[in-house]
Amino acid sequence: MNSEPKLIPRRVIFSDPDRITPQTSPDGTRFAYIAPYDRVPNVWVRTIGLNDDRAVTSEQERGIIYFFWSHDNRHLLYLQDRDGNENWHLFAVDTESNEVRDLTPFEGVQTQIVGRSKRHPGEILVALNRRDLSVHDVYRLELLSGTLRRVVENPGHLSGWVFDSDFAVRAALAARPDGGFDLVVREHEGAEWRTVVSWDMEDSLTSYPVSCSATTDSLYLIDSRGSGTSRLVRLDLATKKVETIAYDKHYDVSRIMIHPDTKKVQAISFQRARNEWQAMDSSTEQDFVALARLAHGDFYVYNRDDADRTWVVAYISDIFPVSFYAYKRNTGTAVFLFEHQPELRDYTLSEMKPISYEARDGLKIHGYLTLPPGKEPARLPLVLKVHSGPWTRDVWEFDPEVQWMVNRGYACMQVNFRGSTGYGKDFVNAGDREWGNKMQNDLVDAINWAVAQGIADPSRIAIYGLSYGGYAALVGVASTPHLFCCAVDIMGPSDLVSFIRDMPAHWSTYRHFFHRRVGNPEKDENFLQSRSPISMAYRIRTPLLVAHGTDDPRVQKGQSDRIVEAIRLNGVPCEYIVFDNEGHGLGNLANRRRCYAAVERFLARYLGGHCEEPA
Repeated sequence: MNSEPKLIPRRVIFSDPDRITPQTSPDGTRFAYIAPYDRVPNVWVRTIGLNDDRAVTSEQERGIIYFFWSHDNRHLLYLQDRDGNENWHLFAVDTESNEVRDLTPFEGVQTQIVGRSKRHPGEILVALNRRDLSVHDVYRLELLSGTLRRVVENPGHLSGWVFDSDFAVRAALAARPDGGFDLVVREHEGAEWRTVVSWDMEDSLTSYPVSCSATTDSLYLIDSRGSGTSRLVRLDLATKKVETIAYDKHYDVSRIMIHPDTKKVQAISFQRARNEWQAMDSSTEQDFVALARLAHGDFYVYNRDDADRTWVVAYISDIFPVSFYAYKRNTGTAVFLFEHQPELRDYTLSEMKPISYEARDGLKIHGYLTLPPGKEPARLPLVLKVHSGPWTRDVWEFDPEVQWMVNRGYACMQVNFRGSTGYGKDFVNAGDREWGNKMQNDLVDAINWAVAQGIADPSRIAIYGLSYGGYAALVGVASTPHLFCCAVDIMGPSDLVSFIRDMPAHWSTYRHFFHRRVGNPEKDENFLQSRSPISMAYRIRTPLLVAHGTDDPRVQKGQSDRIVEAIRLNGVPCEYIVFDNEGHGLGNLANRRRCYAAVERFLARYLGGHCEEPA
C-alpha cells in the first residue's frame, strides 16, 4: 500500500464553501450564489460570462443558507432565523440597489415557502403561523409593497400545500389521528376541501402530492398504495383514476423534473447505490445523455431559467469537490461555473463503497463503507456514523465528516437501518416503534459484519451521530457497552417522553405521526422510558463526548444536561460542550470548528488516529 496521505486541515474540510448553490436568474443572464462576505456566507451575483461578482447581502452573524430568485428578475429572497430558533423571516434584496427588507417582520413566527410562479412575478406564496403558533396559514405576499393576503385559513390539520398555474392553493395534506394523511383538494379559493385520496400510516412516509397538471384536472403524486415502493402517478381528480408513470420494485422514486409551463414530466431518478436518472420526455433525452458525459459524479439539475434554455447543474462525487455548470440546452454545451471547495483537490479523498448485509432477522440492510487511504483494510479503528432523521438515508456523495474521519485513519461506516427512507414502505415501516430496539440491532449487526469481514478492530469502534444519530450513540453505549470504546452524541434526545411532549408547536400536524411511529407519551410512557437512554444511564461505562446548542427548538438542551449529569455520577469520563446561540445544528463556522476540534481530540484519544495540532 502507498504511504498515508497528508492530513487535511480542519480549516479546509470544515470551512464554509468558497461558493455554493448557484441559481440562474429568470432571464438566464445572471446567476446568484452563496459565498463568504466578511467571513459570513452571503448572497453574491455574477453576470454569466463576466467576472463582475458582487455581494448583495451583508449578514454579519448567521450565514444565509436558503435563497432564490423572484420571477420579477430583480429581487433575491432568502430566509434567516435568529440563533437557530427556526423562526424564519423572509427577506428580499433588490439586486439593483442592494436594499434589504424584512417581508415577514413578526416576532416568534416561522415563515415557510409555499411557491412562486412566473405568471405572478411580483408575488410569492408563504405559510405563517402568525394567527396560531401551532399551524400555518397560507398568504399571498406582494414583494414591492409587502402586503399579505391570507388565502388559506388552516383549520388545524393541514400542511403540504400544492398550488396551480394561477397561483391558487388547490391541494393539501390533512393529518389524521391514525398517523396517516388525507389528500384534500378544492376547486378554487374559498371552496370547501374534499378528500380524494387517503393514505394510511403504512403509506404516509412514501406518499405525498407533487404538482398540479397544466390543466389542473389532475395531480402528480408519489403514491405507494398497492405497491411495495413509491410510484410517480397521475391522479384524475374527476374520476380518481390513477395512472402509473414511473416505478421501481426495489427503490422509491427520488427526484422529479417537471416542466414549469407544460407540467410534463421530463425526468425522474431512483436513489439506488447511486442516483440514477431516467428521461421521461423525448425533448430532454439528449440533454441527459450530454449531462451524463460532462463531468465526474452524479448530476442534479439545480434550477433553470424561465425559458428552460439554461440549466444550472451540480455534479456530486465522493472524491471531488462539488462542481457546478451552466448547461445550454440549444447547443448541448456547458460553461463551468465553480467548485464548492477547490482546495480539496490538493488532498487525497477516499471512495465510498456500497455495502449490504443481512440483519439478524434476515432483513437486507444497505450502507456505505469508506476506508482510510494508505492502509490495509484489516483490523482498522472504525467509526459508525449514524444518520439523523431517522426518516431519511445516507447517499453516495461528498461528505466532509466521512472524509475527515478516514483522513485521520479510521474506517467510516454509514448504515441505512430499517426506518430509513428510499427502500420501499415495508422497509421504512419496519422501524415503527423500534427506536432503541430493532433499528439499533441493525447498527450492532453492521459492526459485527465489519468485524467478521476482518475490516474492524473490535477493540477500537466508536459510534457518532447528530440528532437521531446522537440518540443511537447513547443507546449504543447503554445497551451494548462492550461494543464501543467511545461515543459522540451531538444534540440527541435522551428522554423520549419529554422529547415528544416538548416538540415545537408548529409540529402539531405531525404529532399523531410521532405517536404512532415512536410512541405516545400519554399512553406509552413506560414503553418510551424503556427506550430512553436516560433510563439506561446506569449501564453506561463508555467515555462520551456530548454537544448541544442552547437554543435548540427540536431537542431541548435539557436532554443533554440530564444524560451528562447521570453519566458523570457513574464516574464515566464525559466531555460536554455547550454552544451559545445555536439551534439544532451548528450554523456558526467558529462553533463548527470548535466542535470538530474537540471530537478529533476525543477520537484520537480512544481510537488512536491522527490529530491536527491545535492552532
